[in-house]
Amino acid sequence: MMQKTESIWMNGSFVPWDDAKVHVLTHTLHYGGGAFEGIRAYEGKNGPGIFRLAEHVERLIYSSGVLGMTLPWDKQQLIDACIETVRRSGLQSCYIRPLAYYGYGKMGVNPKGNPVELIIACWPWGAYLPHEMVDLKVSSYIRIHPRSTVADAKIVGHYVNSILAILELQGTSFHEALFLDDSGMIAEGPGENFFLIKDNVLYTPSLGTILAGITRRTVLQLATDLGIRIEEKKLSLADALSGDEAFFTGTAAEITPIRSIDHSVIGKGVVGPISKQIKDTYHQVVRGELPEYEKFVTYCR
Repeated sequence: MMQKTESIWMNGSFVPWDDAKVHVLTHTLHYGGGAFEGIRAYEGKNGPGIFRLAEHVERLIYSSGVLGMTLPWDKQQLIDACIETVRRSGLQSCYIRPLAYYGYGKMGVNPKGNPVELIIACWPWGAYLPHEMVDLKVSSYIRIHPRSTVADAKIVGHYVNSILAILELQGTSFHEALFLDDSGMIAEGPGENFFLIKDNVLYTPSLGTILAGITRRTVLQLATDLGIRIEEKKLSLADALSGDEAFFTGTAAEITPIRSIDHSVIGKGVVGPISKQIKDTYHQVVRGELPEYEKFVTYCR
């Protein structure tokens, strides 16, 4: 059961957790036309610090715009609302969920005419994939075709694709799924980007069919700064299975090493040195422990 906090920001006001409700005929509930973000705050030397808050808010505004939503709040107002939501929660570490959606007004696929609404909630959330390494199953579903949607928008309805992939894992020994794209190349996980290491080179699928993850962007920057060679390119399953290391990235998943895909072990089946270096550095960065990356952390003073 999700642990409650005292209040949720809802359309500009704070309301008690149990009173943050919507009508059953809310448009997004029926058609999936909403946009959301997952953001983490970590306990740091100056209290809770929200990681890459501005970038998450920018993507929320972008994703909402893809759906024709003009949010009634600008970027700075949304940043301030996220900070105040964390402050009021009293939590030192938490997961933050802004959600923009079309509210109650009229039915029909066309959302226009319905109010644009927005909530921001936060709650304690530990490791999303609580394993040292994870075993993946290649999903029988492909990642949503990029010509059927806007692939780099974080849209509510996209995650039906992810739900189906997760449901396939029920009753199996797999921890998470892996999507291929429409051409049979590796895309991403249900909520994560994919990275592969081979011969000390860090590979990740190029953009176009995947979400441009903010954790993905962070890892690419960290790898560059650590002197690790990077290539963004199409990757096959054969590429992955011949690799030395692999890991998932995401706000919820953070850096999660991958042990196997469809029971085929990658490398030695242990957390590799480059994965560990990136994971350890990432955890220092998000907690504001490395001065050169402190600009990524917004403290909730």
